[in-house]
Amino acid sequence: MISPQRRAEVIDALRRGTVPKAGLDALAVGYGRLQGTLDEELDAVASGRGTFKAIRGEYGSGKTFFGRWLQERARARGLATSEVQISETETPLHRLETVYRRLVERIATADSGEGAFRGIVDGWFYALERDVLEDASLDPTDEATLLARTEALMEARLASVTRVAPAFSATLRAYRRALQAGDNATADGLIAWLGGQPNVAASIRRSAGVKGDIDHFGATNFLSGLLTMLRDSGYGGLLLVVDEVETLQRMRADTRERGLNALRQWIDEIDAGHFPGLYLLITGTQAFYEGAQGVQRLAPLAQRLHVDFGTDSRFDNPRAVQVRLPAFGHDSLLEVGRKVRDIYADGAVAGDRIRALVDDAYVESLARAVTGNLGGRVGVSPRLFLKKLVADVIDRVDQFADFDPRRHYALTISESEMTAQERASVGVSSVDDIEL
Repeated sequence: MISPQRRAEVIDALRRGTVPKAGLDALAVGYGRLQGTLDEELDAVASGRGTFKAIRGEYGSGKTFFGRWLQERARARGLATSEVQISETETPLHRLETVYRRLVERIATADSGEGAFRGIVDGWFYALERDVLEDASLDPTDEATLLARTEALMEARLASVTRVAPAFSATLRAYRRALQAGDNATADGLIAWLGGQPNVAASIRRSAGVKGDIDHFGATNFLSGLLTMLRDSGYGGLLLVVDEVETLQRMRADTRERGLNALRQWIDEIDAGHFPGLYLLITGTQAFYEGAQGVQRLAPLAQRLHVDFGTDSRFDNPRAVQVRLPAFGHDSLLEVGRKVRDIYADGAVAGDRIRALVDDAYVESLARAVTGNLGGRVGVSPRLFLKKLVADVIDRVDQFADFDPRRHYALTISESEMTAQERASVGVSSVDDIEL
């Protein structure tokens, strides 16, 4: 059972044809053989290890869904999570400062949604104060001494980060003092700069003794500082999902080469133990891992990510550095359709009517119709199938007592409601190519 709020979020997202951000355990199918290994890896990260994983799957195979499902599991195990989509203009992979900025903007914990960064920082200072107050000789009303000792403990905890990025601890110290002085405007500006936001006023940066914006190398060290704060605050670490890495293939040659090299550096840094508590997961298509414009362009990266997928997929090794998502077949499509129907019906006034009219037989007929209109490619059809099921069928059954989908609904699929990837996958170049 999921809460009414989660149920509404899931249904609303499916109605729009997007991946829900929560409640994904209730929808997940086919991850059983991966789940145990992934949980073991999350536990290893929580114990202080760094881990890297590459996920491969074609368009429509559920890579984004998988990443968000794993994030939900990570948060339930006490990790913070974040998700970054790679793009040439906004978040190129080789410019870690942009990746770090998006990471901070979307960081989430079990207690908070996205945008949990400031709460993490404040919670860390609270944890430091609590440790300082364990000294029974300290008067808790002596704010000046408490502040000084908290700063000293902060410097000790961040010593390894401060040696290479003194601006990190300097900004935190100035942020803490601004809060103590009631200068909220300065505190807001400093936390924004610490999160990688550009264009912070020079007067605010001067209060911390820092200049300019965070660059690529600064972002690397700031990420280490963030991981330290998470560990000190009781979080198990950070799961970072870097989605749509395959977009590197469509970028300019120089941008692509630098992005691939940045990925290789990330893997090496994690293996060297420089990011304890970080689980980095990337997603990409088979063409990205095996094609001429992807991983294969950089031999050292190809060597690190190589996995033999020549054997039967039943025997894929979930512990391997690269894992392919389980094939999404017709049975999986039916299973997720039935789950969505039941989730909707559990929170609807007309739940009994929904179950009666949208029974298993109807779910199967709709799945076959959608798949047939997409060239029989089941792997391409989940998004559109669930959107049609929710928005065109179940919503109407719920609202109109005399609506019968078998008599009153005829499936139509227009080119405009398909994504570019869906059109490309089924070979559709115009609406006339779709047979209805």
